[in-house]
Amino acid sequence: MHQSSTGSGTSTGSTGNTTARPSRRAVLAATAGLTAALTVPATAHAAAHGERRLRALIDRMTLQEKVGQLFVMRVYGHSATDPDQADIDANLQEIGVRTAAELIAKYRVGGIIYFSWAHNTRDPRQIAGLSDGIQRASLDQPRGLPVLIATDQEHGAVCRIGKPATLFPGAMAIGAGGSRTDARTLGRISGTELRAMGVNQDYSPDADVNVNPANPVIGVRSFGADPDAVAALVAAEVKGYQEAGVAATAKHFPGHGDTAVDSHYGFPVITHSRELWESLDAVPFRAAIEAGIDSVMTAHIQFPALDDSGDPATLSAPILTGILRGELGYDGVVITDSLGMQGVRTKYGDDRVPVLALKAGVDQLLNPPSLDVAWNAVLNAVRDGELTEARLDQSVLRVLRLKDRRGILDHPWSGRAAVDRSVGGASHLAAADRIAERTTTLLVNEGDVLPLDRHRERGLLVVGADPASPSATTGPPTGVLAAALTELGFTATALSTGTAPSAATVDKAVTAARDADAVVVATYNVTAGNSQRTLVDRLVATGKPVVVVAIRNPYDVAQFPSVRACLATYCWTDVELRAAARLIAGRVAPRGKLPVPVQRADDPTRVLYPIGHGLRY
Repeated sequence: MHQSSTGSGTSTGSTGNTTARPSRRAVLAATAGLTAALTVPATAHAAAHGERRLRALIDRMTLQEKVGQLFVMRVYGHSATDPDQADIDANLQEIGVRTAAELIAKYRVGGIIYFSWAHNTRDPRQIAGLSDGIQRASLDQPRGLPVLIATDQEHGAVCRIGKPATLFPGAMAIGAGGSRTDARTLGRISGTELRAMGVNQDYSPDADVNVNPANPVIGVRSFGADPDAVAALVAAEVKGYQEAGVAATAKHFPGHGDTAVDSHYGFPVITHSRELWESLDAVPFRAAIEAGIDSVMTAHIQFPALDDSGDPATLSAPILTGILRGELGYDGVVITDSLGMQGVRTKYGDDRVPVLALKAGVDQLLNPPSLDVAWNAVLNAVRDGELTEARLDQSVLRVLRLKDRRGILDHPWSGRAAVDRSVGGASHLAAADRIAERTTTLLVNEGDVLPLDRHRERGLLVVGADPASPSATTGPPTGVLAAALTELGFTATALSTGTAPSAATVDKAVTAARDADAVVVATYNVTAGNSQRTLVDRLVATGKPVVVVAIRNPYDVAQFPSVRACLATYCWTDVELRAAARLIAGRVAPRGKLPVPVQRADDPTRVLYPIGHGLRY
């Protein structure tokens, strides 16, 4: 989601105000003293009272502070004031500041996004401390306001905060389970843990309808290919997160589910007609809006049927103002996807993108490659008359409404006292395990290969791909599967063979299989020319029972016509792999159903397994 770029660091966002800093209590009370009003039912009087409070906050802001409120920025380090030297160096190179506290003081940003690679998410207590440090740094500024602290905690393939936090199956797995209750539970538990760590906005759920098996950027991040099913799960997850006090974000509007190009590195074009968009892509976003979604993230895609200008949706007034706000009636926060992605940088320069996004109807500008360039571009656009200050006020008001609605203005702090009890608690982990068991999908089981018998097939060889952990805290998949199967009474040995095993690696696996009673193979994004096919075919030829576990895309099954047992987990994190092991061992019955169709490998125009396919035993 981020492409690094060095900021110039030549201009400051400081207001230059050297007066004594009022306390948070004084700043907020001075706007009308309405803290108590926020706790009463949302009567028309209370709503109007709250609106006056927010407008009063805006009236007190300088132009520079308003510009800052619209930016959400990355920053390196585990601490707001005392990061490691390597993170200080990275911050100086990319942002021109040393710490998160300096970032806030210089640019008065309204939001910060956490990444594991930026060393923001080491452990729950550290995350809570960082969050509180960020809030303290912001509230210590003149007219300081609480910050939106966000991350991409989608679960599954995209997960910034790892263990010991509770990790759930990803969206496509939840789609395979098909339970709105499970989706809402995921949002509620994940939201509760995020809020305990001081994270108050989650860039989830993904509302894209994944109808392209070759989609390189969405895929298993989507709930599936049926728009109505996706819509129901999106709405349920939104309600779960927001019940927990975390702002949810539906992404990527107007729909990123049918592309073969990754917008991180290219500029995808969606060729759907307006009619197809209405019946497919729009459906989950309508449901999210109906569910009261706090924010909607834009896609860096070209969608000619909605806007034939050639501009990405992020910069399109016809799409964002005309359709999202006008036709769909959405008046919440609109946030860009990362402005460091190539899809939004192809046509315009980094100094034009943030200005054009605001003109199109965006409220929050996420993670520009150079904050200095982007911040000053917006400031100068107002000074030069291209943007009005009143236009900035509209977006600042939406951002403040979100902060107010989620209680962030008055309660911005983490729940540090509750971190140990809440984050990764036993009841949360048990819920994740039970949900995962309802998602694992049995696709093939010829001759009742499954479940394996721990007496007849006691010695197991687990081979296959070991992709990197999404959160850097789980895996490797072959080791997790082997350990889980051993705990279930088998004797399992792991042998990592990679995503493109060499001939020598295949030979090694085949030799090891001769001493096993059965073989479990973890496959990952298998295509026609991939040597994972050779590995599986050679293992099947040994005559030993072979069980394929597609640990990412369920489409892998089409590449293995000779396999007699295959199941899909939709992701390779521990919770999904342990559930697969329980299914293989017969401890739980398979219940998942395909949320996407799987086409034949030899004829993609024909469906091998339709939506809803899933075997039982």
